[in-house]
Amino acid sequence: MKRMMIAGLSAAAVMLTASAGMAQDKKTIAFVVNGPSDFWKIMEAAVAKAQTELPDFELQFVYPERADAAVQRRMMDDLVAAGVDAIAVSVVDPPTSTDAINTVAAQIPFFTFDSDATQSNRIAYIGSSNTELGTAAGELMKKAMAGKEGKCMGFVGLPGADNAKERINGYNEAVKGTGLELIDVRGDDIDQTRARANVDDVLVANPEVNCMVGFYSYNPPRMYEALRDAGKLGQITVVAFDEDPITLGAVAEGSFAGTVVQQPYEWGAQGARLIADYLNGDKSKIPADGIMIIPGLTLTQDNVKQFEEDFKKKLAGG
Repeated sequence: MKRMMIAGLSAAAVMLTASAGMAQDKKTIAFVVNGPSDFWKIMEAAVAKAQTELPDFELQFVYPERADAAVQRRMMDDLVAAGVDAIAVSVVDPPTSTDAINTVAAQIPFFTFDSDATQSNRIAYIGSSNTELGTAAGELMKKAMAGKEGKCMGFVGLPGADNAKERINGYNEAVKGTGLELIDVRGDDIDQTRARANVDDVLVANPEVNCMVGFYSYNPPRMYEALRDAGKLGQITVVAFDEDPITLGAVAEGSFAGTVVQQPYEWGAQGARLIADYLNGDKSKIPADGIMIIPGLTLTQDNVKQFEEDFKKKLAGG
């Protein structure tokens, strides 16, 4: 009664493809991300590899057509109707999605990754401590600014998501009392064009800004492009998040002070095994507090090349 693997399909397409796998007799686990971002390719690669190690399961990796809580909730409903056995979600807007999550969780096991929904009935969260990631970014900025005062601007996709709020709070705690002020954070709803426009606007309207933080994976690349085109690379101190190739290149060449990376590959690899074990009746690996933290890493010019080599191997299925 289970389904084929789905990668990159919209919510509307889930039901159309589901019927093709009706004859299969495997338990299905669906991973639903928060938007159409290249950040998720590394986790998708991990889930694809996990599929080869879990032959008794069907693993789906599903992208919504846009970062929208209503779209994500509809997709969850579609997957439940299609007969999946468990679902894991990077929740777009936890406060407005809790009731919908609880409705799904009453029918099948529900897990979260990347962006948690702490007030929901999810079984476990698999991902980073976003507060710790934010703190690491703040420490990186302090080191890069070397005692100088700063008027910093932040850029993020979903300001209301728990991962964004926790990163920003962690960052602010780390730089408190240092003269590094995060004067504003501009959101873009995971819209690449808007993300770039936000940086362009700040460069024109806020000439006092001398430091920037990109809190989502695609923000730093758009920042790099805007700074490059404005001739300001190296003039504004930039701290990034995640491992987009443009970001890693900027760190390697010294245009960015560094980047704080998560380990989404491990979210997929460990998450798939955890949920598969749970469905097989082994609940012993679920943490007592329901939180499985995968530590992040801080990359600078000193260690970015080795990380990039390892990252490329994982993307290639190694």
